[in-house]
Amino acid sequence: MNLVISLQTKKEVAAFLNTAFEASANDPRRIAEALGTAARAYGISQLSRDTGIARENLYRSLSLRGNPSLSSLTKVVRALGLRLRVEL
Repeated sequence: MNLVISLQTKKEVAAFLNTAFEASANDPRRIAEALGTAARAYGISQLSRDTGIARENLYRSLSLRGNPSLSSLTKVVRALGLRLRVEL
């Protein structure tokens, strides 16, 4: 089954990622996959331009089999107009 997710606003993207991060706290592959979903909703080509990361590398690293570096992760989150935060 292919699930299509519509993420049109920063608020929707943030809510989607927060839910995915909470559900996937112990599985970094699932977090990368969720970021990939948000990246595709944003547009991989535009994200590539905004981050300076090649499209192919974005597809690869932001997949279930990916393992994005912290540098790539922060560039993607920033390009999506979001920020990483740790809460207690």
